[in-house]
Amino acid sequence: MVLPLLLIGCAYNGNIKEIHPRPISISPEAKAMNSKISNVKRTLKRSHPPKVPPLEGTLVNYHMHHTGEIFSELIRPRPVDVWLPEGYDPESDKLYPVIYMHDGQFLFHHSRSPYAGMDFMFWDVDKVMSRLQREGKIKPAIVVAVWMADWDKGARGAEYMPEKAVSKKVLEIMRQAGPGSSVGGFVGESGGESMSSDNYLRFLVQELKPFIDKTYPTLSGRADTFVMGSSAGGLLSAYALAEYPEIFGGAACLSSHWPYGDGAVVNWLSGHWPEAGNHRVYFDYGTEAFDALYEPYQMQMDLILRKKGYREGEDWITRRFDGADHSMQAWKDRLHNPLKFLLGADKKN
Repeated sequence: MVLPLLLIGCAYNGNIKEIHPRPISISPEAKAMNSKISNVKRTLKRSHPPKVPPLEGTLVNYHMHHTGEIFSELIRPRPVDVWLPEGYDPESDKLYPVIYMHDGQFLFHHSRSPYAGMDFMFWDVDKVMSRLQREGKIKPAIVVAVWMADWDKGARGAEYMPEKAVSKKVLEIMRQAGPGSSVGGFVGESGGESMSSDNYLRFLVQELKPFIDKTYPTLSGRADTFVMGSSAGGLLSAYALAEYPEIFGGAACLSSHWPYGDGAVVNWLSGHWPEAGNHRVYFDYGTEAFDALYEPYQMQMDLILRKKGYREGEDWITRRFDGADHSMQAWKDRLHNPLKFLLGADKKN
């Protein structure tokens, strides 16, 4: 039986008040994303709170539990953070665009994250967005950060891999490649055999988004609703746009891990990508580590976009970053690019 889940929240500016604390496991898959964190378990065994930089804007923490405001029968419990920009005033008439982001425990450096105290593990979304907002380069926006599945070694991959792209043939390709490989990834690892990205997207669209639109002053239409992620989260963001083109008006896909299933996601998207006219999409990749594998697949994806009528530099961007690797720091360093593309202050909806 699937128990109903929900979100209970608390807000903080720098100081954190915990509601319903529970142990947070550390995903081995997440550790593999950056070679620097081989000592993460030892580092996290500390007798004093980690030092974290002050947050910019306001972060609201939610926990999923069995009673409260939002119910879900679709995904397992995990924290969800909602970031509100500087100058946010719930009493004003101002409405805000919303970006839904994956891998939430890496987006904001605060003491509740299992990686608190390790600067290299965070995108620092609050600081990048606040700077761009002060410079007048983006519109103020709300960020909804959903933490990744970390309760089993293969759970994140199984939840982020576009489910409809995984045919029996693709699954066998991934099994043959083996767990931990660029093609096999999570398949063969504990928790990695049953894909669940369709339920994850249904959670975003059918349960979380209605809660956010009801609770916060949002611009709830397609033109102001975006999705963003990196690596497998980049695949998931592209999948979200293809599956729910009436909900998401734009997607940012950083270092999308196209090798899963030897390009299975690109192949599936070729027959399911929405026609140009109502969406904006951003892709990028580096040239080091896993990112060194991405260019041939990304070129195939770019061809799909051209065939669908997208115009590079207008409603679509693909960028290559020479020397950039597959890490949170690399994505932090170029986060301003997709933010300006999706939220540019001069962008007309």
